[in-house]
Amino acid sequence: MYFIYSSILILLGLILSPIIAISFIIKPKLRAGFWKKIGFYRDLSSKKTTIWFHAVSVGEVNAVESLIKKIKQGFPDHNLVLTTVTRTGQEIAQNKLAKVVDRITYFPYDFNFSVKSAINAIKPQLVVIAETEIWPNFAQELNKADVPIIIVNGRISPSSYKGYKNFSWFFKNILKNYSLILMQTEEDKNRIIDIGANPDRVEVMGNLKFDIANILNKNEINELKESLKLGNNKLLIAGSTHQGEDEIILDAFKQLKSKFNDLKLLIAPRHPERNNQVQKLITETGFNYGLRSQKDNFENNDIILLNVMGELGKLYSVSHIAFVGGSFSGTGGHNPLESAIYGVPVLSGPTVFNFKDIYQYITTSNAAQIVNNQQELYSAIQELLLNQNKHNKMSSACINIFETNKGALDFTIDKLKTLF
Repeated sequence: MYFIYSSILILLGLILSPIIAISFIIKPKLRAGFWKKIGFYRDLSSKKTTIWFHAVSVGEVNAVESLIKKIKQGFPDHNLVLTTVTRTGQEIAQNKLAKVVDRITYFPYDFNFSVKSAINAIKPQLVVIAETEIWPNFAQELNKADVPIIIVNGRISPSSYKGYKNFSWFFKNILKNYSLILMQTEEDKNRIIDIGANPDRVEVMGNLKFDIANILNKNEINELKESLKLGNNKLLIAGSTHQGEDEIILDAFKQLKSKFNDLKLLIAPRHPERNNQVQKLITETGFNYGLRSQKDNFENNDIILLNVMGELGKLYSVSHIAFVGGSFSGTGGHNPLESAIYGVPVLSGPTVFNFKDIYQYITTSNAAQIVNNQQELYSAIQELLLNQNKHNKMSSACINIFETNKGALDFTIDKLKTLF
C-alpha cells in the first residue's frame, strides 16, 4: 500500500512539476523552505531526549504554544524541535518560541526519502502533531523507527470527514501507527474512529486554545495602552482580515466615526503580502492613519495598520470590540479566543466553519455575535458602543468561558508524560 502511495506521489510530483515551478515563481511564499522540505536537513539531533512538535501554520503554532512552553518548563533538559509547513507559521514560531525550543525548521514533504532524511536529522524519541495532520509515509517511517506519534488538539471538520471516510480503508492502516490521538470533542473522536483509528487509542482532551499562554497582566496592558496613546478612546480591532473584509470594516468605521468621535480602528490583515493593498484602502478613506512598524500611535491618528507579525494577540488586550476576520471571505474564520481571553466582545461574519465548535459555544454563552452583512456589523458595533450594559455582559461571558473550560493543557501534559 505504501509503495503504491509513494509511487503515485512521485508520479504526481513529476507531472505537476511545471505548474509547481510556475506557482513558486508567482507566489514566492510557496517555495519557502523547499530544500529542507525535499530532504536537505542539517543534523538537528541531540544527545538529550528529543520531542518533535509539528504545527502546520499560524493557528496550530498558537494552539500548541502553551503546551510547548509547559513541556520546556517541566522538562528543561529535553531537546525540543518545532516544524511548520508555511512561511507565516515559521515567522510566528520564531517570534513566539525561538527562545523556548532548540530548533525551528520546515516539515518534510511526504516523499519517502524526504521523510527519512528529516527523521534521521532530528532523531526524535516522541512526535507530537497539532490538530490533524495525517501523512502516510511520515507515520509509517516513525513506526518503523519505534517512535511514538501523537495527535493533540485533534479536530476533523464535516467536509474533511467526508473525504477521509471515502478512503477509510486506506487511512485505517495509517492511523494504526499513532500511539495516542487526543481529539477536541466527542464528535471529533467519533469521526476519527469511524475513519479507522483504534478506539482504545482515542480520547477527548478539550481544546488547547482555551489555555492561552502569555496573557498580559494589568500593568502590561496599561503600558501598551499608553504606548498607543489611546487615552479614553475606544479601540475597534479588525483582526486577521482577508480580501474584501477591509472594505467592509472601513465603510462601517466611516459611518460610526460620525457618531462616535472617540472611536479608533486597528486593522490587522491576515496575510502580510496584503499590507500595501490595505494601506491604499485606508489612505482612500481620508482618515489620518499610522503604521505599527513605525511605532505610530493614536494621538493624531484614527486608524493604525498592524503591518508586523506576532502582535495581534496582545493588542486585543486594549480593544473595546473585536471583529475577527476570515468570516466574510469564505475562509472559515479565525480564532476568536485571542480577544475573548481579555474580556473583549467578539463579532464575526457568518462563515466560521474552521472554529465551528468554539463559535457555537461562545455565541451560546453570549460572548460573541455572528453578523451576516456589513449593515448588521455596523449595527452590532453601534449597539455595543451605546449599550454599556450589553458590553459588560458580553465581556463577563468572555471571561467565564475560560474559567469553565480549563484543563486541556494539563490533561495533555499528563498523557505525554506516560510516553517519555
